[in-house]
Amino acid sequence: MKKFIFILLILMPFIGFPQQPWSESSPLNYAWKNVGSPGFSAWGVAYVSLAFNSTGQPYLSYSDEGYGNRATVMKFDGTSWTNVGNAGFSAGQVDVTSLAINPNGEPYVAFTDFTNYYKAIVMKFDGSSWVNVGVDGFSAGQVSYTSLAFSPSGQPYIAYEDFANSEKATVMKFDGINWVNVGNAGFSAGQVLNTTLAINTSGLLYVAYEDGALGKATVMKFDGTNWIAVGNTEFSAGEVSSISLAFSLNNEPYIAYTDYGNFYAATVMKFDGVNWVNVGNAGFSISDALYTSLAIGPDGFPYVAFTDGGHDAKSSLMKFDGTNWVNVGMRGFSIGQASYTNIAFGPSGEPYVAFADNGLDESASVMKYDSVYTGIGEIHTSTFSLYPNPATDKITIETLSTHLKGQLSLINPSGKEVLSYEVNKTKTQLDISNLSAGVYFVRLTNDQKVETVKLIKQ
Repeated sequence: MKKFIFILLILMPFIGFPQQPWSESSPLNYAWKNVGSPGFSAWGVAYVSLAFNSTGQPYLSYSDEGYGNRATVMKFDGTSWTNVGNAGFSAGQVDVTSLAINPNGEPYVAFTDFTNYYKAIVMKFDGSSWVNVGVDGFSAGQVSYTSLAFSPSGQPYIAYEDFANSEKATVMKFDGINWVNVGNAGFSAGQVLNTTLAINTSGLLYVAYEDGALGKATVMKFDGTNWIAVGNTEFSAGEVSSISLAFSLNNEPYIAYTDYGNFYAATVMKFDGVNWVNVGNAGFSISDALYTSLAIGPDGFPYVAFTDGGHDAKSSLMKFDGTNWVNVGMRGFSIGQASYTNIAFGPSGEPYVAFADNGLDESASVMKYDSVYTGIGEIHTSTFSLYPNPATDKITIETLSTHLKGQLSLINPSGKEVLSYEVNKTKTQLDISNLSAGVYFVRLTNDQKVETVKLIKQ
């Protein structure tokens, strides 16, 4: 019944809210840009999952309508999106695809295997073809809501709703030969939906899910022997869906979800060591926020991508700036209505959002929030250089000529100027030791041009 209501919410007209103005002359003149062509997949897609390999190359998995809803994975080669192996490589139809890339750069995909009694399957690309990781259909019975993640050592884990254990949560790991249970199978108190798995930098496993009885959020972790609740179970104020789980830079667990108790708007909570507390206001997106997807940026702040009911069901991204939730660029930045939104951060700290683009026949699109000057990545041709980068205490800015003197600004990702300095010589040294760790942008403005380069403060 919940799934039916959720589909109705997507199909029904959304209540409109006044659109907040967005200026092209915002502090860094950022814009949402397509990564490759919009709608690059050959057919319609569903259940998209976005990830980056160790060299910063984006990969996307999805259920491919052109191949009988089989699994397809594509990667961006710097110019266009190309298939990784064959399109529609799974034996049969899949639903939720969960993509993760191991430390060696091999992409893995988990999904429900419709050709084998709806059991779990994980496949990886070995450089030439997609092969099974372990046996096909390794779960005890039917599964749903598969979620895949790697430990820091590169071991794959999968979480899912386990129909062989009363639709409770189960987590398994691949030991190199077989998939084995992590703790007890069916460890949750009752039926679960929307299982999502994440592993922190210490190797601790966490699973978030929607409790099937009351529909509230619960998070559990594996202590090495048992699965235990993280804070109270069913801690959300009301029913939730589209749960997404991520860790802060200091391993605090955060979750985002569609909050039924706040008119289907987005809510984010974090565990403070004792309780789950709201991050900013509950229901901060104001209007409907479907397909919520959470990631922690390199600046340490949480970002949530979602289908924005207040902007014609297009994609939007918001971040918490430490006090409030603010829009990242313009709201509703996709061409048309979007679904299955999924966020990940690129190697230079820029947010990427993938989605099924309903304005382009539900084909796949990926967009990133980038500077209209030179991009968030390192600039290729510039009249000034910055070193060292990353930096801890001091940086040196060197211009090619004294004629290129100007105003130097250091700006944080929310657009706030945190440092300003007049450049009047070829070399200028700045003390950044008092700044918090994260990503900053150094902008040099003179009577000839404006140039911006990314700085990572460690």
